Amino acid sequence: MSLHPINILERYWKFTTFRGQQEAIIQAVLDGEDVFTLMPTGGGKSICFQIPALIKEGICIVVSPLIALMKDQVQNLNNKGIKALAITSGISKTELDTLLDNCIYGNYKFLYLSPERLQQELVQDRIKQMHVNLIAVDEAHCISQWGNDFRPAYSNIKALRQLHPSVNCIALTATAKPKIVEDIIHQLDFIKPKVVKQSFFRTNLGYMVLHEEDKYYRLETILKKYQGASIVYVRNRKATIEVSTFLSTKGITATFYHGGLNDTLKTNNMDSWIHNKNQVMVATNAFGMGIDKPDVKTVIHLNLPESIESYFQEAGRAGRSTDKAFAIILKNKNDEVSVKNQFLNILPSVDTVKQVYRKLCNYFQISYGEGVNLTFDFDFSHFCNIYKFNNIVCYNVLTVLDRNSIISLSKKFKNKVLVKFTTTNTSIFNYINKHPEYEIPVKVILRSYGGIFDHEVDINTSKIADKASISEHDLIEKLKQLASAEILTLNHSKTDAQISFISPREDEKTIHRIAPIIKQQNTLKAKQVKAVIDYINNEAICKSMQLLHYFGEQHPKPCGICSVCIQNKKKPHHKKPSNLKHDIIKILENGDKSSREITKLLSAEESDVKRVLKQLLEHEIVTITKKNTYKLSHI
Repeated sequence: MSLHPINILERYWKFTTFRGQQEAIIQAVLDGEDVFTLMPTGGGKSICFQIPALIKEGICIVVSPLIALMKDQVQNLNNKGIKALAITSGISKTELDTLLDNCIYGNYKFLYLSPERLQQELVQDRIKQMHVNLIAVDEAHCISQWGNDFRPAYSNIKALRQLHPSVNCIALTATAKPKIVEDIIHQLDFIKPKVVKQSFFRTNLGYMVLHEEDKYYRLETILKKYQGASIVYVRNRKATIEVSTFLSTKGITATFYHGGLNDTLKTNNMDSWIHNKNQVMVATNAFGMGIDKPDVKTVIHLNLPESIESYFQEAGRAGRSTDKAFAIILKNKNDEVSVKNQFLNILPSVDTVKQVYRKLCNYFQISYGEGVNLTFDFDFSHFCNIYKFNNIVCYNVLTVLDRNSIISLSKKFKNKVLVKFTTTNTSIFNYINKHPEYEIPVKVILRSYGGIFDHEVDINTSKIADKASISEHDLIEKLKQLASAEILTLNHSKTDAQISFISPREDEKTIHRIAPIIKQQNTLKAKQVKAVIDYINNEAICKSMQLLHYFGEQHPKPCGICSVCIQNKKKPHHKKPSNLKHDIIKILENGDKSSREITKLLSAEESDVKRVLKQLLEHEIVTITKKNTYKLSHI
């Protein structure tokens, strides 16, 4: 007797009811229909294909471009006792062979793989032998050249459908405009699919855009007012540390997250935030995928996001419970220039892509026509320094090459330390007798690794440092000193990524194939940045309505809780603008003041004060000092 979807939900997810359109989507999949699902972030998309796949005999193939999300979902399924595995980059042919065999003979229910993997004949041959019960395409917007994060390799999914023509398919995405929805349906060869679109309207989420000269001050006041869990998105890795440190000095518990952290630090920082040991997670946009924390009170962007699509996903991590929550952008007059510098001025031209690709092949000594399936640890900073590349432009080139299946780039911090003792036991112990601070680390290494006198051994510096009760940094410094004293040889390398070559090296021909895509994506990025700037500057239309219009929803209503709606609700202040102007000038006659100080002295609405100050600036009656205070121009 087949199980009902609700039985699976209760057994594995411990829920007793479905949310929104989940049950209708699951039933359509069970009925054998092709299904397109447009569901906001946090809507529970994965359940829509996981439950029917568990009910049906066989294995579900899940195509996803996000390695971190694949690993996270596989781990969650395994924790529930459901057999699932992911095929990612950097695994050997032997390991790949074994994993695919497991899917054929090992009673696995889910196989997660990247679209690039579908290009391999071995993978296609083995999938043909599998009893596939469903094809799930996650992040389906990647299949459309008009979509956010377009990946040409997604066209390989058609081959998957040809291998199993009778198997139905479900496409899922959280962000897609109407034109992109049509393109996805066409690209996946859907015939009369069931299209399920869940409204993006969030009744409990207030979208706020606040103009702030002193963003740090406003950030502090918001987080002290709303003391629930919060995410603060910043522009780069350095800012994650700076902002979290600033918040800590203000008595707000904070930690940080970015792509360059090692796995241990990522896990520790994540756990401390998930379990509310730290109120705030300060992060780059590397954070958030797969995170389902229901009690996030605020998501705050200190810098403008790169697109409405990415903003909507990041903002949607707030208020996943029914409690009121806020998605806030803090902006000032410099932000428009900054967002263009960050996302447009560093877009690589076709010629730049050719140059970086050629140097990348030379760096790893890839011969012409070679390189397929070769994987290397990659020190990004070292590569940029050798060839004098701008780090940001170079990273964007690598991203272009990754999305277009020339390479596979995975962020993977690795601290590799190879050690070999080159002298005798007697010499070593004579040395540590004279230098007792080296005794414990040396003994720990000698007792932990056999053969270390015969060949280089890859040692675990974290474990050794822990046993020796010293920091990892101190251990490395001691090893360097021992190498200088010719006690041992030390080969220490840090890598922050891993690169796998998917296509053979053909230089001009390789890049020529993707040149039209590069140009088209650069044009798309310019449109996306313009949409963000239009959004933050439009103070006439409800912020929620603006976002819903962008994603093609017809006739949305004002939300009543965004920054525009709140401003429209406020009653006019008893002070007329002319009186306020006079009062501000009188205050500034006694010395320069910040907008906060002026607001406090006048007991006025902050928005009114800022509006009048802007008028005074435009008429050059006041100027801004280096300390971001206001003063009269004639003083």
